[in-house]
Amino acid sequence: MKELLRTNNLVYLSFAEAVLREAGIDCLMFDSHMSVMDGSIGALPRRLMVPDHQFQRAEKILAEAEPLQEDGRET
Repeated sequence: MKELLRTNNLVYLSFAEAVLREAGIDCLMFDSHMSVMDGSIGALPRRLMVPDHQFQRAEKILAEAEPLQEDGRET
């Protein structure tokens, strides 16, 4: 498995996971239970992992699905 994404942004993680699953890419969330260790303050980022053989495709799909900012630029 390879790390595709590491962030504290739970909304973006949910978005990325939904996009990948819809494209048929298996993904796993690592460190989702680490909030017990950091006192539930969200200081420890979560990781979105994909199988090695699907990594490049997952990167491409996620890049294409990136939401645009209000001025039309990519985030």
